[in-house]
Amino acid sequence: MKVIDLRSDTVTRPSAAMRAAIAEAEVGDDVFGDDPTVNRLEAVAADRVGKEAAVFVASGTMANLIGVMTNTRPGDEILLGDQSHIFNYEVAGSARIANVQAHALPNADDGSLDVVAVAAAIRPPNIHAPRTSLLCLENTHNRCGGAAIDVETIDGLAAVAHENGARVHLDGARLFNAAAALRLGAERLAQECDTVSFCFSKGLGAPVGSVLCGSNDFVTEARRNRKLLGGGMRQAGILAAAALYALDHNVSRLEQDHANAQRLAEGLRDIGPFAPNEPQTNIVIADVLQGDLDSWLAAFAAAGVLAVPFGPARFRMVTHLDIQDSDIPEALARVAQAVGAHAAA
Repeated sequence: MKVIDLRSDTVTRPSAAMRAAIAEAEVGDDVFGDDPTVNRLEAVAADRVGKEAAVFVASGTMANLIGVMTNTRPGDEILLGDQSHIFNYEVAGSARIANVQAHALPNADDGSLDVVAVAAAIRPPNIHAPRTSLLCLENTHNRCGGAAIDVETIDGLAAVAHENGARVHLDGARLFNAAAALRLGAERLAQECDTVSFCFSKGLGAPVGSVLCGSNDFVTEARRNRKLLGGGMRQAGILAAAALYALDHNVSRLEQDHANAQRLAEGLRDIGPFAPNEPQTNIVIADVLQGDLDSWLAAFAAAGVLAVPFGPARFRMVTHLDIQDSDIPEALARVAQAVGAHAAA
C-alpha cells in the first residue's frame, strides 16, 4: 500500500532531474565566496524577491534567526504574531541567541496583524523601555491555515513600522505559495519589507536550504552572523544546485498543490467528524468534532495516510509535489474507511 504522506511539504524527495543537477553542480568553498553555484543561487534568489543580495543558509529557522540578529541589537524588542513560526517553533532563538524581547500580538484568522495594535505596541523612546526595532511578518501563515496575506495589508503594516523607526522582516518560508494564490510576483509581496527569507525545502521541493535577502550591507553583516551560528558551509553548491532547479521548475506548479488542498478540504468536510478550513494555499487544518485526535491520527496512519497534530483537537495535512491528483480521492477514501470503522466499533 502506498503511503500518502501529508504531514508537511518538507517530506518531498528530489526528482531524478534534481538529483542530476546536484551531481553535476560546479562547487567551490562558499565560506571563501568561491562556490559558483551558491553565488548564482544567491543572485537569482535576491532578484526574485527584489532585493540587492542574499545569503544561502541551512534552514528557515536559521534564516529567521539571522534576520532578527542582523536587524536588531541585544536588548531590543521585536513585534510579531502570537501564532507566528518565529514565536512558536524556533526554540526561542530570538531570545536565547539574538538577545531580544518578543512582544507577541494576536494574529487575525487570516494571519495578519492589526495595524492599530502594531502602532500602539511600538514603544516611544524611553530610558526604561526596550527599543522596538523590528516587526516580523509571515506569509503564507502556517498556523493560520496557510493564509496568503494580501499586499495591501503587508504594505500597511510595513508603513507603520517604518514611520516609527522599526524595520520589517518577512518570514516568507512559503512566499511563492502566497504569490501564486494572490497572483502577484514574490518581489511585490516583499517590496516594503527590509528583509525576507524563503525556503527551498518546502513547496519548492529541494532537500535542504533557505535564503535570507536584503540590502548589500545587511547581507554582509548577515554572513558574519551565519558564521557565528556555525552555518558557513563549504562545497554547498551541491545543495544550491537543487535550490536553483526548484526555482526554475517547481514554482509554476504550486497552484496544483493549492487545488489539491481545496479538494482535500472539501472531501474531509463531507466525510463527517472534521471541520477543515477553506485553504488558500497548500495547508489544510481540520478541527476534530468527534472522537480523540490521537486515535484518528493512528487510524489514518494504519490506512496509509499521514497527518500531524496541530493543537489539542486539530490536525494538519499539507499537499506538495509528491502528492499526485489521484492521491487526493485515494486519501479521502481511506479516511472515510477509518471513519466508518470507528462508527461501527
